[in-house]
Amino acid sequence: MSYQEMLFSFLGGLGIFLFGIKYMGDGLQKAAGDRLREVLNKFTSTPLRAVLAGIIVTGLIQSSSGTTVLTVGLVSAGFMSLRQAIGVIMGANVGTTVTAFIIGFNLSAYALPIIGIGAILLFFTKRKLFQNSGQILFGFGCLFFGLKLMGTSMEPLKDLPQFNDLMISVSHHPVLGVFIGTLLTMVLQSSSATIGILQQLYAQNSLALGAALPILFGDNIGTTITAVIAALGASIAAKRTAGAHVVFNLVGAIIFTLLLTPFTHVVIAMTDVFHLNPSMQIAFAHGLFNLSNLAIQFWFIPQIELLVKKIIPGTEKSLDIRAVELNEDFLYTSPSIALRQASNEVIQMGDYALRALSATKDFYVKPAEDIKDDVFQYEEAINRFDVELTEYLAKVATVELSQTESQEQAMLLEFTKDFERIGDHCKNIVGFVEEACELEQKQRNKEKRNGNNPKPTRTALLLYDEDLVLLFDKVLKNIRDALSVLETDDHDLATKILSREKEVNELVDLLRRKYFRLMSKGDGRAADSVLFIDISSNLERSSDRTLHIAKYILGNVYGFKTPASYLQQLNE
Repeated sequence: MSYQEMLFSFLGGLGIFLFGIKYMGDGLQKAAGDRLREVLNKFTSTPLRAVLAGIIVTGLIQSSSGTTVLTVGLVSAGFMSLRQAIGVIMGANVGTTVTAFIIGFNLSAYALPIIGIGAILLFFTKRKLFQNSGQILFGFGCLFFGLKLMGTSMEPLKDLPQFNDLMISVSHHPVLGVFIGTLLTMVLQSSSATIGILQQLYAQNSLALGAALPILFGDNIGTTITAVIAALGASIAAKRTAGAHVVFNLVGAIIFTLLLTPFTHVVIAMTDVFHLNPSMQIAFAHGLFNLSNLAIQFWFIPQIELLVKKIIPGTEKSLDIRAVELNEDFLYTSPSIALRQASNEVIQMGDYALRALSATKDFYVKPAEDIKDDVFQYEEAINRFDVELTEYLAKVATVELSQTESQEQAMLLEFTKDFERIGDHCKNIVGFVEEACELEQKQRNKEKRNGNNPKPTRTALLLYDEDLVLLFDKVLKNIRDALSVLETDDHDLATKILSREKEVNELVDLLRRKYFRLMSKGDGRAADSVLFIDISSNLERSSDRTLHIAKYILGNVYGFKTPASYLQQLNE
């Protein structure tokens, strides 16, 4: 085989292997009901539970990097603390060893039949269960077929003097092996791929165990690059999470590089006891390394937390966002309690909508990246509540309900959608303000290029419009009162919402006339006025959402008996 054929075979095998890992992981995730993010979100209350959650999720999606990226996102959104995230990361390192054990079974001879069976299930069946199973098998087969191609292409390496000299150097200088493992995993963006290559080389006697183990240790350091990339531009908490991942894996690599000789003896002894083949020997070493690293550092989670806070200084803003708290046991034992739970969570969701709009107002008054992040985090929390509440309330509808309970269930579902739309309006407004700021900056840069002293444009003047700020305040007041009405059934307050809604509509009309008048006088570009009309329109729609709550409370007095009649009234 020529060098060109070796290279092409290796690259093709690597591509098929990486595709197999990804495709199999996606299939496993679908088969698991796509609830893995919720597992991380809900079941991390103690360090031990966080570790177990990390192991389970990583075992299912076959990617420690994927689990870590999910964790960084949850920390960034305020759903998980740094201490919980460290536990998940530790578990993810153990969960990723599953792939190495799968590879250790060496099913390359059956790769093509497995791919064929997977393809049949994937393309010739309609049931989701069979299709997901087909995807898992197809990816599983690709994994081993890719390994077979890589193994064939790498076999001649053992006859190359340069490669043998490098492996001898690694055996004598373990730090070099750690560096090679780190670099290779950073390039491939997959620790499983690095381990797979290592297993193939070791099985072919191309390198000794003393050279393979340092590369394996470096593999754990290299896999942290994905979390670091995910945390770039994210919150301080997310950066600290990525930092904790680096610290945990780096410390583990240092400890076991120093203990390389006794660790090697343990691996050899266990190989003799369990009669492991070479590929499984590397898988066993990988698992033992990660389990031992977990056992050592698990007790130092608080210290790791303190260390990363010192390494990455700054004030960590806490938005006090929590997960949805709904107990499905009450669905069938006590629907009234289930509805009360849902009502409390809808109010919590509304509180996040209120906070999102308040942060949106702050961003309008003084645009800043950290305020924008707050709006987006609240909006993400609102979306999560929307998904889980919608599912829960749909299940409530399947049990026997009284007429009053049925009406409450329908209206809670309606309010959930109202608050979700308010979150969307907040995100829209942030986008409009950013666009207005960009228009202003472009105009100022143009003036500078023309040698003129840049003067505030109409866009800049509109970036703080007192009437628009007043509109923000009125809409915020309506949402705040709507939440109080939900909690207290206060009819007087509901009536005030209806009255204030008229003031909101009048103020929106006033703003539109103002912006059109400025545009007609030539004081601003058409795009400027359109942006601010869009902002006021989104505020108006946000206020409209509070009317549903007010009319529902007042509607009980006026005789709206059923959800259907009430919804028809709303549509009218």
